[in-house]
Amino acid sequence: MIPALHLPVGTPTFGRQGATHQGLQRPARSQRYLSRAASGSIQPFHLAIPVNNIAEARDFYGRIMGCPEGRSAKTWVDYNLFGHQIVCHHVAGYNASSAANAVDGDAVPVPHFGLAMDADSFHALAERVRKAGIRFEIEPHLRFKGAPGEQYTMFFKDPSGNALEFKSMTNPDNLFSKYVVD
Repeated sequence: MIPALHLPVGTPTFGRQGATHQGLQRPARSQRYLSRAASGSIQPFHLAIPVNNIAEARDFYGRIMGCPEGRSAKTWVDYNLFGHQIVCHHVAGYNASSAANAVDGDAVPVPHFGLAMDADSFHALAERVRKAGIRFEIEPHLRFKGAPGEQYTMFFKDPSGNALEFKSMTNPDNLFSKYVVD
């Protein structure tokens, strides 16, 4: 069973709490804040991404990632990604391609998008993705050890090839710290 992700109190869910999607429990509200956006300290972002198949996108973002679905039409669907809005737009024949940039010994896919989250949420998501059989482009691990940017990170792709990164700063206050990485 893939564990449920928990959204912070007050996070708009665009759907019924506790509803199931293909046997997986829809994330329930939690007392823990998973993102500053959900706490109201920053505004939620909106990101529209191309996908080559709406049904596969629904399975990936809804069932596997546990994102509550919002509005939709035949060619697009909204999701709540930890308090942020992502929209999957159907683009016939789309196949994301990415280059890589070396970051602390990893070949990081570029472009990519994702979230900074708390450690418990990061590890729960890593377990959820692993149990769903999604291949990691970069396995969950700790990078920038001992530096202000020390963080857990992982990369994987959606069925259309869009690269996603999820990270957890060991010291969340350092997310926007300015320093030069050698």
